[in-house]
Amino acid sequence: MSTSLELSRTYTSFSGVDIRAVIGGESIGQLQAISYAVQREKAPIYVMGSVDPLSFSRGKRGIAGTIITLMLDQHVLFGEPFSDMTFIADKDEIYPNISDLNDATDNDLSSLDPSFSFDPTNVSDAYQASQAWYVDQLPPFDVVIVAANEYGQAASMRIYGVEILNEGSGFSIDDMVIENQMTYVCRTILPWQKLGSWDVSSDGFLTSAFTSA
Repeated sequence: MSTSLELSRTYTSFSGVDIRAVIGGESIGQLQAISYAVQREKAPIYVMGSVDPLSFSRGKRGIAGTIITLMLDQHVLFGEPFSDMTFIADKDEIYPNISDLNDATDNDLSSLDPSFSFDPTNVSDAYQASQAWYVDQLPPFDVVIVAANEYGQAASMRIYGVEILNEGSGFSIDDMVIENQMTYVCRTILPWQKLGSWDVSSDGFLTSAFTSA
């Protein structure tokens, strides 16, 4: 039995059900999918008398991707950890202000400080920290993706400095679920690395050399 188990653990694979995404120490239960793509500018260098490039110059690199969340009882923006993230907003910035969610006629707009008047002698008093009401207002955040399968193998990757660009959603009578799709750019990524594996004999998790270093 132990021989079969060790043989099955020789090659490690993970599926979507083995993966969790962690942001700010909180597991994002509404996350349905996340993807990324790395692109870099590379241009051929030509000279007269040759039809083939002599070399390739290397330019800027960009990393971008998509995040898809499910709409359960509320938008992911109003759950942890995003509800705890603030940005610096103008005090006269307009935002939706619904006093009673049960009142369908309540469509009020308000400003962060209705009595605010700009004072050029005190610019710092013209701004305040506020909770975001659009995902593009969120400050940069890191995404840690952890995978652990039923054989006890675990791995992790990280996406650093995520900045949300766009957001979109839609609703149809034919939709079984409501998706919220976002695109993002980021600073850098750490590809998948082994975290370790579960040791059956000791009934404990053994970290890999990369993790313990």
